[in-house]
Amino acid sequence: MKSMIKQMVKQRLKKITANELIQYSKEYEVPLTKTQADAIVKYLKSTDLNPLDEKDRMKALKKLAQITDPKTAQQVNKIFNAIVKEHGLEHLL
Repeated sequence: MKSMIKQMVKQRLKKITANELIQYSKEYEVPLTKTQADAIVKYLKSTDLNPLDEKDRMKALKKLAQITDPKTAQQVNKIFNAIVKEHGLEHLL
């Protein structure tokens, strides 16, 4: 079950669009420009990092900080952790 959920998360990240990402940024009040969203989507589609793996997630957050800024990357990490807890998936981290 754990590997199935990981695969679903990875697939979802590969298919996210810049517009969806901007919608999420508005929903969670994380400032994000269209240019930044495009760069993030391009990165997500080109990488095979697993966001449920601590080391991979830190690599992704460092890249996100380069694309946006460190504060935005920290906010995204908090949101990711909140969503994981909200869905009772802490055991996957």
